[in-house]
Amino acid sequence: MTREKIRYAVVGLGYISQAAVLPAFKHAARNSELTALVSEDSEKLKRLSRRYGVRHTFSYEQYEECLASGLIDAVYIALPNTMHRDYAVRAAKARIHVLCEKPMATTTQACQDMLDAADAAEVQLMIAYRLHLEAGNLAAIEAVKSGKIGDPRFFLSSFSQQVKEGDIRLQRALGGGSVWDMGIYCVNAARYLFQAEPIDVFAFSANNGDKRFSQVDEMASVTMRFPEERLAMFTSSFGAADTSAYRVVGTKGEVVLEPAFDYSVPLKYTLSVNGKKRHRLFPKKDQFAAELVYFSDCVLRQRPPEPSGKEGLADVRVIEAIYQSAASGLPVTLDDFHPGRRPSPRQKINLPPVKGMPPLVHASSPSGDR
Repeated sequence: MTREKIRYAVVGLGYISQAAVLPAFKHAARNSELTALVSEDSEKLKRLSRRYGVRHTFSYEQYEECLASGLIDAVYIALPNTMHRDYAVRAAKARIHVLCEKPMATTTQACQDMLDAADAAEVQLMIAYRLHLEAGNLAAIEAVKSGKIGDPRFFLSSFSQQVKEGDIRLQRALGGGSVWDMGIYCVNAARYLFQAEPIDVFAFSANNGDKRFSQVDEMASVTMRFPEERLAMFTSSFGAADTSAYRVVGTKGEVVLEPAFDYSVPLKYTLSVNGKKRHRLFPKKDQFAAELVYFSDCVLRQRPPEPSGKEGLADVRVIEAIYQSAASGLPVTLDDFHPGRRPSPRQKINLPPVKGMPPLVHASSPSGDR
C-alpha cells in the first residue's frame, strides 16, 4: 500500500471500545487513524465522535455503506461474540482488513468462515490477543522456552471477577460464559507457554444458583493434557473475587505472572530457579495501541500477523471441547492442529499507558464499578 496510515472504523462502542480501544489511537498515531465509528446507539455516535474528532459515523444498518465508502482500510470489531463472524466476513468481502476481538467467534465453523473470507479477498485477519505483544508475557514465554525452569511439567491459572447482573457476558445468545470471556486467556497462555496444542480436555462447570447465572456457567475448572505428558489446569469465574495469575512449574523452577492478564495495572513476574528468585515489574502500557500499531504495520507491509485467524480458531476449538466435556462429564480428545507461528519476543511493543478513565457513554464495566 502507498498509504502511510491505516484508517479504521471501530465497530461496536461498548465498554472495551470506550475504555481502551478509542483512547489507544492517540498512542498509535504513527500508522493508525480513527476515521469512523459504527454503533446502533445514536447518543454514543454523537458524543464519542465529538470527543475523538471523528467525522464519519454509521449505524449497524449502514455498515455496508461504511465498508464501501472508501473512507476506511480496516475495522476493529468489538461487538458481542456471536456477531464477530458476520461483521468480519462482510468486511473481508468488501476487501477491508479485520482486527477482531477475542474470542474470534463462538463456533469453529464461524471461525473457518472468517478465515475463508479473508483468504478469498486477500485481506489481513488478526485476533486481538494483546498479550502476544506484552513484555511480561513474552518474558514468561522466553523463560519457559529457554529451559531456565527445566522441563515444564504443569501450568496453573485462575482468572475471575464479579460480573454484574444483565451484563452481555451473562447472556447465552450473545456468546456469554466465563470460559469464552476469561478462560480463553488461560487456554491461550497454556498454549503459548507450552508451545503446543492440547490433546485432551476434561472440564467441570459450576453454578451456585445465583440468578445472574441462569443462562451461563458461573465458573469452570479445566484440565488439559498436552504433548510430553504436560498438564494445564485453570479456573475461570464470573462469581468470585478478582484474580489474574498463572504459573508454569518445571523440573528446576517456576515462572509466575501475577497479575497476568490485565491491561490496567503493572504485571509482576517472578522467576524461581533452584531456590533463587528474580522479580521484575512490567509497568502498565497501552496494550491496545500496541495491537493497532502492529496490525497496521502488517497491513502496510503485507505481512501476515501473529496472532492470526488460525490462532483464534485454535482457542475456539479448545473451548468447544471444554463445554462439551462439562456437559457430558467425560474427557474430550482433540484432533491434531497446527496454528502456525507463535508469539515471539520480537513482537514486543511498549507504548505509554492511557491516563485515567474516559467518561463512559451508555456503557459500564463488567463489574459495574465504572
